[in-house]
Amino acid sequence: MIEAKPIQDASSGVNLSSVSRFEDSEGSSQAPVGRLADSGVAGRRVVAQRPKLLLIDDDEEIRTQLRWALSSEFEVVQAGDRASAIEAMRMHRPAVVLLDLGLPPQTNRPDEGLATLSEVLDIDPLTKVVIASGQNEREIAMSAVGAGAYHFLCKPVDSAEVLVTMRRCLHVASLEREYRELQRKLMADGVDGMLGSSPEMQRVCTSIRKVATTEAPVLILGESGTGKEMAARAIHDQSARKSGPFVAINCSAIPGTLLESELFGHEKGAFTGAQVQRKGRIEQANGGTLFLDEIGDVPPAVQVKLLRFLQEKTIERIGGRGLIAADARVVAATHKDLDKGRKEGSFREDFYYRLSVVQIALPPLRARGDDLTLLAQAFLRRYALENRRGQLAFAPETLRALQRYPWPGNIRELQNRIRRAVIMGEGQRVSARDLELPEGVDAAVPTLRAAREDMEREMIRRSLERHEGRIALAATELGISRPSLYDLMTKLGLNGEEAKA
Repeated sequence: MIEAKPIQDASSGVNLSSVSRFEDSEGSSQAPVGRLADSGVAGRRVVAQRPKLLLIDDDEEIRTQLRWALSSEFEVVQAGDRASAIEAMRMHRPAVVLLDLGLPPQTNRPDEGLATLSEVLDIDPLTKVVIASGQNEREIAMSAVGAGAYHFLCKPVDSAEVLVTMRRCLHVASLEREYRELQRKLMADGVDGMLGSSPEMQRVCTSIRKVATTEAPVLILGESGTGKEMAARAIHDQSARKSGPFVAINCSAIPGTLLESELFGHEKGAFTGAQVQRKGRIEQANGGTLFLDEIGDVPPAVQVKLLRFLQEKTIERIGGRGLIAADARVVAATHKDLDKGRKEGSFREDFYYRLSVVQIALPPLRARGDDLTLLAQAFLRRYALENRRGQLAFAPETLRALQRYPWPGNIRELQNRIRRAVIMGEGQRVSARDLELPEGVDAAVPTLRAAREDMEREMIRRSLERHEGRIALAATELGISRPSLYDLMTKLGLNGEEAKA
């Protein structure tokens, strides 16, 4: 119970506990009128809408005093126990709550108050809850903050401190809700949960929308952890096949001797251990989408059979003698350079061109700008909710460390680090140490000049490969003169062994 204390109005100094309440024509008590707005009609004014605040305390006198202290800026809703508090929470959805932990039936213990805190945050995790506690209950109040409360005040409370605290809570709650609405809009502009507002991700989302309406095979390129399977699922979910199955197989996780059986199935007795007939993944994906992850690791012999399937839409099980129709759309993905594999002979050229009718390249996390912070905040909220950690936030230095780190494992690494930090960390602020990130400047992060040189080096190398080392053709494609290309190659350390005059 919040201890009774005459509460002084912060602006007038009037002892609010001594002010008599006034009643309307029907006898109900009214709070003092707050800010007034002209209604536009002469002689008439209406009360401006005030944000709602839920006051939870079992002492009616204290509730009355606090109500008078806060009602000039808030519409105060009152509750005296957990049941009425939860009912009021569901009905009014206040942005801020002032909660006394000593609620009936055991007002001398914090259990009921802590249970109320938990239920309030379950209803609306963005609600800012301020705990009222005595000096000897400081540890309990800190535990409540660890469970998701935003702040705590020591009893007996002071009206000026209460008002300032609740104003600050309302401001923070408003900012968080605006941020959540912005994220919702960004996700609506994205594709099936692929969060991101960077130009790179917007181009990816546009490509997914376009290709989803077709039946063309798609090859998704990108480093490990960039979300290739999520992109494949987005293509499936936006296609005419969305009611059909989405069957995924990681080609690098299955030995080459077994991959053929996994894909095409086998007949009973086809080989030792084949005691029953088994449908392969291609048949299982009939009417839907087959996602071939890490297609770059498929052996050449299996590439031939997959090529036939792509061309004819028929397969033959191992040990079988007849062709089986299989209507499955193929979406493949890899982190490898298939163009290089094609030239080296490890990846069949005809299979490459049949598979990559449309290519979608996913950018690495380090190239997505502000998307990094957006994704980190989304993961933090998700795992804080899953683990009942309340309202966690990143410390300012943590956000800087997130931006400095190069993220070789991309989104998967970011997701795993945040999940681990939520489970193992303590307190309401997630630090760079919680994420196991270096807190200082990371020398591994390239400078702008180094990043530009890396890009130029890669563009020149690829152009030379495409034109079989012919400098003149590569220079024309790159939009520079032959001497300029020679100078660039020398500057960038390209030895020119593949170059031809």
